[in-house]
Amino acid sequence: MTTVAAYAVPAAKAPLERTTVERRAVGEHDVLIDIKFAGICHSDIHQAREGWGEAIFPMVPGHEIAGVVSEVGPGVTRYRVGDRVGVGCMVDSCRTCENCEAGREQYCTGGGMVGTYNALDRNGEPTYGGYSEKIVVDENYVVRIPDGLALDVAAPLLCAGITLYSPLKRWGAGPGKKVAVLGMGGLGHMGVKIAHALGAEVTVLSQSLRKQDDGLKLGADHYYATSDPKTFEELRGTFDLIVSTVSAPLDFNAYLSLLRTEGTLANVGAPEEPVALNLFSLLGGGKTLAGSMIGGIAETQEMLDFCAAHGIGAEIELIGAAEINEAYERVLNSDVRYRFVIDTATI
Repeated sequence: MTTVAAYAVPAAKAPLERTTVERRAVGEHDVLIDIKFAGICHSDIHQAREGWGEAIFPMVPGHEIAGVVSEVGPGVTRYRVGDRVGVGCMVDSCRTCENCEAGREQYCTGGGMVGTYNALDRNGEPTYGGYSEKIVVDENYVVRIPDGLALDVAAPLLCAGITLYSPLKRWGAGPGKKVAVLGMGGLGHMGVKIAHALGAEVTVLSQSLRKQDDGLKLGADHYYATSDPKTFEELRGTFDLIVSTVSAPLDFNAYLSLLRTEGTLANVGAPEEPVALNLFSLLGGGKTLAGSMIGGIAETQEMLDFCAAHGIGAEIELIGAAEINEAYERVLNSDVRYRFVIDTATI
């Protein structure tokens, strides 16, 4: 066991505070990672404040982890000391169910994936995330960060990047396709960059035009304010694919009207309350309302390689650990361009 410094939430809705946690000894197939940077995801806040249900405390959030390997177990074959690596939203799964064997570990049916934090590992011990100095992870749930990506801008790719890459690839974003990204925040800005790199015609749908210049600079071809009723009239029947990154309640029926026949609205946002849906919004045009949750380990590596090849990193604000609580409030107020990343040297 190794004692490491971390920032933890001691109880639901409490501020984060500096503390220490125990990391397990490096096992046969484990990798010890010196964490260099950790992104702040909106889901960290949801879980720290029990917006998604009962959680495990104390909680060390953080599933956008970038660092350097400092020790490997005797059975490790994929990594060696000094490698630049990342850890995303999961650190284990059953490994034997149909989904795990197909590289869809995030949909594990053999007990469910083990989250990087706010979960219990195989030994019944709580998992602690990336707001800390070090982490021990089985090599099968570690990905390599290509040399072309700086670690600080790579960290958010481990959640925000793969969360957008997976549905964009699955539903065919590319040349000749019209893709809308709903929301221009930490997730949405990654969707714009990736959809543009895939060759799609990209439209941002945002509450206002406040971030229009940023959206166009990052690769959007068009930018519309959803607060303007004319937007829905003008764009009716336009898109092959809409990816919604919004966690706030939405009128899905209105957004489904923007799809072409047999178009898809893929939702990656996670509202805390149920949503209302008129099924005629789907039936009339053979449309699909789908969900997507992060991506598997192999697909995450594919995404990192794609981003490195296309010069894609997150737009970040680098902060010290003492600023985490303030950053949480700023995220809730949509006051970040576009992802907070913690310099873990300050923990």
